[in-house]
Amino acid sequence: MATADDVKARLAQVSAPDGRPVTEAGVLSDILVSDGKVYMSITVDAGEAQAWEPVRAAVERTVRGTPGVTSALVALTAERKAGASSAVGAQPVRVSGQGAAGGHSHAGHSHAGHSHAGHSHAAPSPAQPPADPQKETPGLPGVGAIIAVASGKGGVGKSTLAANLALGLAASGLKVGLLDADIYGPSVPRLMGLKGRPDVNGRMITPMQAFGLKVMSIGFMVEEETPMIWRGPMVMSAISQMLKEVNWAPLDILVVDMPPGTGDAQLTMAQQVPLAGAVIVSTPQDLALIDARRGIAMFQKVNVPVLGVVENMSYFMCPHCGTRSDVFGHGGARHEAQRLGVPFLGEVPLQMSIRETSDAGLPVVATRPDSPEAGIYRAIAQAVRESLAGRRSTARAAPRIVMEG
Repeated sequence: MATADDVKARLAQVSAPDGRPVTEAGVLSDILVSDGKVYMSITVDAGEAQAWEPVRAAVERTVRGTPGVTSALVALTAERKAGASSAVGAQPVRVSGQGAAGGHSHAGHSHAGHSHAGHSHAAPSPAQPPADPQKETPGLPGVGAIIAVASGKGGVGKSTLAANLALGLAASGLKVGLLDADIYGPSVPRLMGLKGRPDVNGRMITPMQAFGLKVMSIGFMVEEETPMIWRGPMVMSAISQMLKEVNWAPLDILVVDMPPGTGDAQLTMAQQVPLAGAVIVSTPQDLALIDARRGIAMFQKVNVPVLGVVENMSYFMCPHCGTRSDVFGHGGARHEAQRLGVPFLGEVPLQMSIRETSDAGLPVVATRPDSPEAGIYRAIAQAVRESLAGRRSTARAAPRIVMEG
């Protein structure tokens, strides 16, 4: 199997526009190699992007020709110098990936022919105005609505909420999918008790299935302890591919577990597909609410409806004495939702059963449907469904996002 050093040695044969070996030009990211798949990016100044596109193509060919490489993803991204104004989409980003023909083995984790990179995503050159996302990014065929589950910060139980929300929606009779878009910290494979690799037909991936849900995660592609040391363009490309190169249809709802924060992943989702809305997850304390406000403001700024706020870890009920303790305070998320004029969807307690079932890959809504905790998640799912029902009649195009300095 090829190593990063093997790939870098081959790339020394490729010349930069100034004639130097590309490996000495200071533009290459770290080279990530996993099961024969190579991921890397080239970062240059925006004014030099056109000159570097042939180099990107040469790097791609060279990487694919390295013995032991089965597929490659090479991104060219142009960064404007400090002080230059820009709009999201104005910088050219070109991503391409190719896979070699071959077999697919779950047992040996061999994935020849399993290309996660897909096709080229060409963007306009710097001399052209940015493309209009409203014309370029239609919704996913066969998927009725896409909702994002997001949080302003990590550690608030967002992934657990996303998984149980999806299961709650499915329990009401809907066909539901769950996409784990948290590239840096994918939790859904463990939450859903899934292992192995998804099957591939051509360039389309067949999602895994668990508890009646279609499930996709970058965690199926890499080992659980492998760090994802990717730059923004690679993250955006991976999310785009998990949206558009997975056989999701037919679905009534696709629930997307977003990474925490308000960065590339959130902007990519808002550009790539017309989100029907976002659910914001927060714990009650003031520090978490500060970040939740940022999340709400970000989605509102890009014209994505906020379906509501969930207060997670809202309180703790002692299983022995029945005493309630507000470990992180209580009611902060409800008050914040009221202040900002967005719906409050419910309170999820800090319960041992939720933690135990999540760690075991047996989510509480699916495996303990009669428990009070499962009932809380189903009530939140019903509130989300009712909010969506009021918006289905007005299909929304993906917004054009402009960053203001």
